Amino acid sequence: MGGSHSREDLDISDSEDEYETEREHEEEEDNYEDCKDETPDRSSSSSSKRRPKTPSSLDEVESKLKALKLKYPSAAQNPNAVKLYLHIGGNTPKAKWATSEKLTSYSFLKTSRIDGRGEEEEDDDDGEGDCEDHFWVLKVGFKIRVKVSAEMQLKTFKDQRRVDFVAQGVWAMKFLSDDDYKIFVTKFQDCLFENTYGYESNEANKLKVYGKDFIGWAKPEAADDSMWEDADDSLLKSPGSATPLRANQDLTEEFEEEANVGIQSLALGALDNSFLVSDSGIQVVKNYSDGIHGKGGFVNFSGGNYRSSSNLVHSTPKKALLMRAETSMLFMSPMSDAKPHNTGLHQLDIETGKIVTEWKFEKDGTDITMRDIANDSKGAQLDPSGSTFLGLDDNRLCRWDMRDKNGIVQNLANASAPVLNWSQGHQFSRGTNFQCFASTGDGSIVVGSLDGKIRLYSSNSMRQAKTAFPGLGSPIRYVDVTYDGRWILGTTDTYLILICTLFTDKNGTTKTGFNGRMGNKIAAPRLLKLTPLDSHLAGVNNKFHKAQFSWVTENGKQERHLVATVGKFSVIWNFQQVKNGSHECYQNQEGLKSCYCYKIVLKDDSIVDSRFMHDKFAVSDLPEAPLVIATPMKVSSFSISSRQC
Repeated sequence: MGGSHSREDLDISDSEDEYETEREHEEEEDNYEDCKDETPDRSSSSSSKRRPKTPSSLDEVESKLKALKLKYPSAAQNPNAVKLYLHIGGNTPKAKWATSEKLTSYSFLKTSRIDGRGEEEEDDDDGEGDCEDHFWVLKVGFKIRVKVSAEMQLKTFKDQRRVDFVAQGVWAMKFLSDDDYKIFVTKFQDCLFENTYGYESNEANKLKVYGKDFIGWAKPEAADDSMWEDADDSLLKSPGSATPLRANQDLTEEFEEEANVGIQSLALGALDNSFLVSDSGIQVVKNYSDGIHGKGGFVNFSGGNYRSSSNLVHSTPKKALLMRAETSMLFMSPMSDAKPHNTGLHQLDIETGKIVTEWKFEKDGTDITMRDIANDSKGAQLDPSGSTFLGLDDNRLCRWDMRDKNGIVQNLANASAPVLNWSQGHQFSRGTNFQCFASTGDGSIVVGSLDGKIRLYSSNSMRQAKTAFPGLGSPIRYVDVTYDGRWILGTTDTYLILICTLFTDKNGTTKTGFNGRMGNKIAAPRLLKLTPLDSHLAGVNNKFHKAQFSWVTENGKQERHLVATVGKFSVIWNFQQVKNGSHECYQNQEGLKSCYCYKIVLKDDSIVDSRFMHDKFAVSDLPEAPLVIATPMKVSSFSISSRQC
C-alpha cells in the first residue's frame, strides 16, 4: 500500500456547512448522533399554527430584534462562544466536517474527576485551586469534556481562527474573532503546562522547569532558530546530499513475504543478511537493493541449538544486537514487559547458527541488571574485531567488554557463565530513570529518561553529561541520533521531538552538545505529530514506537528520512522538509513548531518495526534505501521513488 493522506484539513466553510447541515440533518442523525444539535427543536407543527404577526413598521422590527437579543444572548455577550464541528467519514472520500453546534461555549474547569460527578468545580475565573489531585479539563457545551493533555493532539489554524483536537472523536472549534482565538490558545497552553508539571503557568515556574538556558523551549517565538538554518546550509553543501528530496516522492511496495514466525523485532544488517527475531527463533533473510526477502537459516530456540543452563532467558528476545562484522549477535530476554531488565544475555554465532555462551552482568562481584544494550557507535557492528558494547539500566550507563580485565579473549568453552568486564561507566546515586540510548558515529551517547530529559555524553566520559535537554513532560521511550551527532530524535507516546545539538562557542567554532556546553543560545526543538484525525484513526491505545533516522555509517552523508510506527501505521517524514523553517506546515501555528507533513503506510496488522536499510542499498536512481516494515507474520519492503503521486 502507498502513502495515505489525511482529509482532516478540509476547509470549514461556515455558509456551506450550515447549508449542508440543514439539508442533510435527517439523513445523518441516525449514523452520527454526536452531530445532533442539543438545542430544542423549535420547528414543531404547533409553531406553524402561531405564525408571528407581520410587523407594520421598521420601529417594530427593531424592537422585536432587541427583545430577541435580550432573551437569547448574542455571541458578543459570551467571549467563550464557538462553533463546534465533528469530523465524520474517517479517511474515506466521503469525509467531511459536520456542524455539531452552530453556537456553543467552552470553559476550562479544574476538577479531580473527568466525569465531573459528585464534586464542586472551579472554572478559569474562580482562582487556581490548591488540591494537588485536581487538573484542568476542557468542557465544550454538553458534548465534550476532556483532560487538557498532549493526548488531545490539539492542532491550531491561526488563519482560520480554528483548533482541531481528539476527544472520543475528532472535533474542530471556530472562534468568532482573532482575540477569542488567542485567549483560548493562551489558556489552553497554561492549563497544559500546569497539568504536565504541577506548577501554575508563570515566568518563574517556566524558568524552574526549563532552566534559563532553555527558556526558548517555553517561548519558541523568542528562540534562536539560526542553527536550524545553518545546518540546512551545510547540508546542501555536503556531498552526501547530491540527490535532492522532492515533494512528489512516493512509496512503492516492492514485495511482501510471509514470515511463518511471530516476528518480535528486526535486526537489519549492512552486509549480506538481516534477521527476523521471533518468539521461536531467528530467521535469516537476504539483503538486496530492493529490500529483504528469501529465507536462509533458522535458529530454533526450542531446539538443540539453544542450550540454556541459567535463568537468563525468561521470554522472547526483545533486543538483538549485531557485532563483529555481523557474524555474531547478542540478545536479551527481559523478565516481563513490566520489568524490562535482565541479569545477562546470550551470544549467537551466526555462521554456525548456535548459541555459544551466556554472559552475566556483574560489577565488583555483584550481579546487576541492564534494561538495554547498544553498539559502541553507529558503525560498530561492521568492525570484525569488536569486543565491546554499551549497557544501560535505570541508574547506570556503562561499556561492557567481552575480554577479561587484561584484554584477553575469554575461553568460552571452559566457562559455564563467563562474566562481562565493566570497562567504563558510572552508577548514579540519584534517580536518573534512564529508559533508552543510542550512539553517534564517533561513539558519543544520547540517553532518554522517564522525566523526558535527554542527556548527551561525550565518547570520553559517562560520569557527567555535557548537555541535558529539559523534558516536555512526556517520557522518552526511544531515542536515535544522526551519524554526525547534529540531530536527536526522541520518541514519546504522542509525539516525536527533534533536537538540533549545534551551537557556536565563544571562539566562533560550531560544535555539538556532545563536545561542549551549549550555553544559552539553544534552538527550540521541533515536534513531529500525527494530525488529530490520523491520531484518532490509529486508535486510542496505539502509541508512537521506535522513531529512527534512515541509516548511514559514513562521514559526509546525511540521513534523509525519519520513520516511526504507531499501531497499523508506518509514518515517514522528509528530514530536509522538517528542518526547513519556512515550510508551509509551520505557518499559522502557535507554540513549538510541529510538522504534520508525512506519508503513511497502512498495514492490515499492528506493525512491529519500521526501519530503513543501510544507505549502501540506495541505488543511483532512488533517493533512499528501501524501507522494511514488519508485522508479526509478514515483512514488506518499500522503495521511495520520484514518480508523481
